[in-house]
Amino acid sequence: MSSSTSESAPLTTPRGLSGVPPPSPLKSKGGGGIAPEARMLVSGTDTFGGVDVENGEEEEDERDEERRQSLQIPLSHSPASMSSPLSSSQPSSGLQHPLLTSLQPYIVPLDPSSRFVDLVEIAEGESGSVFAARAASTGSQVEVQPQEGTDRSIPAGTSHVAIKRIPLPPLSTSPSLSDDSPLSSKLASLLHELMLLRNLEHEHLLLLDGVYVGPGADDEDSPEPASVLDTSLWIRMELMERSLADVVGLVGEGLALQERMVGRFSSDVLLGLEYLQKQHIAHRDVRSDNLLLNAGGVVKLADFSNAIRVTRNAPTVTGAVGVVYWQAPEMRAGPYNALKVDVWSLGATVWELAETVPPFSMPASPSTQTTFSVQSARHVGSQWPPLTHPEHYSRVFHEFLKLCGREAAGRPGPGELLNTPFIRNACGRAVILQLLSQCRSIEESMVAREAES
Repeated sequence: MSSSTSESAPLTTPRGLSGVPPPSPLKSKGGGGIAPEARMLVSGTDTFGGVDVENGEEEEDERDEERRQSLQIPLSHSPASMSSPLSSSQPSSGLQHPLLTSLQPYIVPLDPSSRFVDLVEIAEGESGSVFAARAASTGSQVEVQPQEGTDRSIPAGTSHVAIKRIPLPPLSTSPSLSDDSPLSSKLASLLHELMLLRNLEHEHLLLLDGVYVGPGADDEDSPEPASVLDTSLWIRMELMERSLADVVGLVGEGLALQERMVGRFSSDVLLGLEYLQKQHIAHRDVRSDNLLLNAGGVVKLADFSNAIRVTRNAPTVTGAVGVVYWQAPEMRAGPYNALKVDVWSLGATVWELAETVPPFSMPASPSTQTTFSVQSARHVGSQWPPLTHPEHYSRVFHEFLKLCGREAAGRPGPGELLNTPFIRNACGRAVILQLLSQCRSIEESMVAREAES
């Protein structure tokens, strides 16, 4: 398979940004900057460990309540019994934080601030910021046994990782948490993901590699160290370069996506979905924001906050989760087979990569005045809107999109789709690496233009 990016006509033509903001320059949190090889995208999507998205479905509230009950977060506590913070060479006293009772089996008993250094903020979300961090030498660190929390080994040759930091109420006060608070929902979601992902391992899944309790953000105006004033959950993951939503967002800046590139993206996603289905797990939120590319050009499924495990003989569930533009139509019509919906969502993502916007989010043609709102999409979302320029795409592309959009009963699984001509004709990995290089060049030009204006 050739690695040239000019093998086929561009899949998309510039039609404006897809609603994903362009990346911003890296902001140093430690004053030391970051190594050039780790200067990756400041993503417009906060998908490292979960995205907070309003769904507008009644089932979402019920699901959050079930997670809060499983987490058993106490509403108020007295800090009298808590010990003072330990030194950086010892496990953090935040392990005793009263809001982390149910997370204890997954927390590694060491202070992450001594293990991950030179933090640089790369994304910011409602529940916390994501940082690129340098992995310090582990030669003098205490070895942690697998049963002592979630702590996957860092691959050899990896210099930097991603850290998501979720601030907790300070230990110097009496922590309180209401059942409907964003932090309560986030901790419940984290527990759900940890339970679901604990024994999983696959090249195309972005997993939670380590969970720790450490100091929060530095407060330059405070005379006391951050570890006394603030405690945070540190969640370690592989450092990814960008989401597919970020890639789509650059099409309006001149990036040319090609059909065979989309085939490679789809192949990676299908391999991840095939593995999940063998574990009887449905992701239920496959979309461009949750499909991340690493520096090697490999796509990984991220954010398992909506994922669910079912049984082989009882895959039927209820509850529409995720974002409506990528939802399989049966999710909004009552009980559905959870293991069927991810293929539809992949099809919606392929449609988005062709049109630069998700299905039903804009008129099917620039010449029409029809608009698709979230409400009307629930009625018209059983078939893909027509592509603006169907003649630009090959027969095998159309066939793949049609297969993904079939009714649930006749919709093929990931394994079947991996054998379709569209996937077999996907470009090589070298083409994706060239695409990533083009993305970085475009972003550098954007930053330079902003600096001149």
